[in-house]
Amino acid sequence: MSAPLASATRGVTRVLLLADAPVLRRGLVSMVNETAGMQSVGTPGELRRALTLVETARPDAVVVELGAGRAATLNVVRDLRRRFPRVAVVALATSEDPAVVNEAVAAGVRGYLMLNTSPTLLGWAILAARAGRTVVDPQIRRVEGAAAAPVAKPLTPEVPLTRREQDVLDELLQGQSNRQIGRNLFISEDTVKSHVKAILRKLGARDRAHAVSLVLSSRGTAACSCGAHAVTAAPAPVEV
Repeated sequence: MSAPLASATRGVTRVLLLADAPVLRRGLVSMVNETAGMQSVGTPGELRRALTLVETARPDAVVVELGAGRAATLNVVRDLRRRFPRVAVVALATSEDPAVVNEAVAAGVRGYLMLNTSPTLLGWAILAARAGRTVVDPQIRRVEGAAAAPVAKPLTPEVPLTRREQDVLDELLQGQSNRQIGRNLFISEDTVKSHVKAILRKLGARDRAHAVSLVLSSRGTAACSCGAHAVTAAPAPVEV
């Protein structure tokens, strides 16, 4: 087992991007590099190069495209998690099938997002995965008849959110920027910032990513990824 990996630059999350299409790779590089505190450190075009590049580039997280070659990609994810357990893996997928989500999570994926995700949500998913949480895209809904996930403890702030703060929180869960939230809710960016500060205070969150993580966890999206617990069965689809 490899020694623990660490960021070469303190405070910067190093991200390796694994995708087939050159256009997608370039888009992901832009998304990561334009996210504060994150840096792209490589884009291997071939699966067989991924593990070698992880060894040399020393990323904190790996973002993988989970498309047509899902089986081969998940095999790489399993090897990656076995050899580099501290490296978080986030998948960008096209399938909303709960069985596919389960398969990916069982393989070691700690973030399952749709391919059309926003840069903000991708950044939050990477941070949440590094913190040991499993995040599933809010676009994915649990199907009727699926096995019930354990009921999480509701998140109930001591001081309730106002209706407008709840509206802003809903936008945050969708990965929207302050500017886009302002446009969607017809309020100024300064007003959005004030609501976000109030939300963080009431939820006891350190930052926006922590607030989203708390809410998603309260809705049943948290899962242990410390590696100390063997996976005996694929978890039920999460409800977000």
